Amino acid sequence: MMKTPIFRGSAVAIVTPFTDDGVNFKKLAELCDWHISQHTDCIVVAGTTGEASTMPDAEHLAAVRHVVEVVNRRVPVMAGAGSNDTRHAIELSEKAARLGVDGLLSVTPYYNKTTQQGLYLHFKAIAEAVDLPIILYNVPSRTNLNINPETLARLAELPAINGVKECNIEQAGEVAHLCGDRLNLYSGEDGLVLPLLSYGGLGVISVIANIVPSLTHAMVEAWQRGDPAEATRRQLDLVPLVKAMFCEVNPIPVKAAMNLMGMQVGPCRMPLCEPSPASLALIEKTLRRYSLIA
Repeated sequence: MMKTPIFRGSAVAIVTPFTDDGVNFKKLAELCDWHISQHTDCIVVAGTTGEASTMPDAEHLAAVRHVVEVVNRRVPVMAGAGSNDTRHAIELSEKAARLGVDGLLSVTPYYNKTTQQGLYLHFKAIAEAVDLPIILYNVPSRTNLNINPETLARLAELPAINGVKECNIEQAGEVAHLCGDRLNLYSGEDGLVLPLLSYGGLGVISVIANIVPSLTHAMVEAWQRGDPAEATRRQLDLVPLVKAMFCEVNPIPVKAAMNLMGMQVGPCRMPLCEPSPASLALIEKTLRRYSLIA
């Protein structure tokens, strides 16, 4: 049975604008309004790009609440609510659900890690605790742990497990084969959206959409309307931008880019720091190439 997707197209993994005192809620609202005007299909708040790992729960949930209120059902809102502590993930998921989000993004447990059986039990416990669709976030480069295709197939049997943000693109074909329409597939890699769409994926949860939302939307939309040549052209056009936005650990480059573009999103929180002079020069040069700064 096909599961109704939370969204199709381009979701932005939105940055969290910070001041010295905390979240810049006014700026966060401005970003949400801008994304909707630029055809972003879904807003993901308090994910990795949103620096959720440095946000205490009260601040994390305040950001989620604010985005839900500002967006006001104009597009779906998804909240990052994962943890490497299952009890904490359940608590955060329950609280985010009460704030009115349309879905949850739940990352693979990191650092303490677990077995494939442990992954199944972890996500099963979250899925049984909340009455909301959950997208699993498989990002082995950050967690040093992969959700294997066979485990995703088991999880896909659970009604609340709606999809996967897959960063391990090498296994995407096997995931699609094993899970079929029981698991909605999204790319977690801006440089490899088209390969995932070709496996039946529904879109991307994107970092570069923070600076080129309309281009990211247009790339996926071209594929979805049956124009793979146009979609491919757009994917290839974005290669230098993707490379620049990942020249250092995300979200260091994209926040630097947004500040150069006059968006005033503030710094990253420690331990993330300012980009090196060489990286900043690359970011500036690339923004000029795409006419994003003068």
